[in-house]
Amino acid sequence: MTASDPYRSRGHGWEIIERSDPICWGQRPGPLSSEQLDSFRAQGFLVWPELLGADEVEALRERAAQLRARPGLRARDDVITEPDSGAIRSIFRVHRDLHGDGAIFAQLAADPRLADVARQILASEVYIHQSRINFKPGFEGREFYWHSDFETWHMEDGMAQMRAMSASVLLTDNSSINGPLMLISGSHRRYVRCAGETPANHYKQSLVAQRYGVPDPQALTSLAEAGEIVEATGPAGTVVFFDSNTMHGSTGNLSPFPRHNVFLVYNSVENRLRAPYCGLPPRPEFLAEREAASIARR
Repeated sequence: MTASDPYRSRGHGWEIIERSDPICWGQRPGPLSSEQLDSFRAQGFLVWPELLGADEVEALRERAAQLRARPGLRARDDVITEPDSGAIRSIFRVHRDLHGDGAIFAQLAADPRLADVARQILASEVYIHQSRINFKPGFEGREFYWHSDFETWHMEDGMAQMRAMSASVLLTDNSSINGPLMLISGSHRRYVRCAGETPANHYKQSLVAQRYGVPDPQALTSLAEAGEIVEATGPAGTVVFFDSNTMHGSTGNLSPFPRHNVFLVYNSVENRLRAPYCGLPPRPEFLAEREAASIARR
């Protein structure tokens, strides 16, 4: 980490600075209308209701359930379990077909309804930086604390610019009662430098409960007062697109109803990963793909 790095973080204290990078990187044509682009630029996210059909969602949901039920899955490094119940929380790198016949998730990542949105906003070809299924079962799905993905991707993966974005595909209905994704509108325009030096192998602990790269409560209050906390709710098949620096999190699921989503992170091929800015070795590739092979068009 150097003083010239505009997104340096994890020092002695926290700070909020203005974003240095564009939000929408060019005028590349794509599926989003000018109104949708303006909304994404202003809010830092876009909720597209029922972008996927019921049959498509059912096929994804069935395959996710099959992956989750595989014997011995909990012993894998790329599978994260809840600290108390042992329930499977996340399965990573599903677009790489490492868990059996998972080609359906590779097809989802390449689906132009998702990938072309990323190409349009990032104004380049894209590749998958990270993919995962997040399971939040009824009664035992834990919270995800507030964070900016980019802060971690920058410090621990070596992502230089905010030229990445996520697509969350809702596999189940996401409502206010089952721990939906929450986002702070407008937070993507500012960057929160966090306090605390990154420990070695931080990912092993952070995927369960993050302690470093977590914004200070005063910083979160400032962002929320300037914007609005929005619940990204919708029926299964809805897709939530959000900027890499949008502050987001979710509460635990106290309801009987599961909240399961597929997350796909698109990074520009012009934003390939460098050495991590925290000075430590890079995280495993199931968290951060270092081979920037663009997604084949469908």
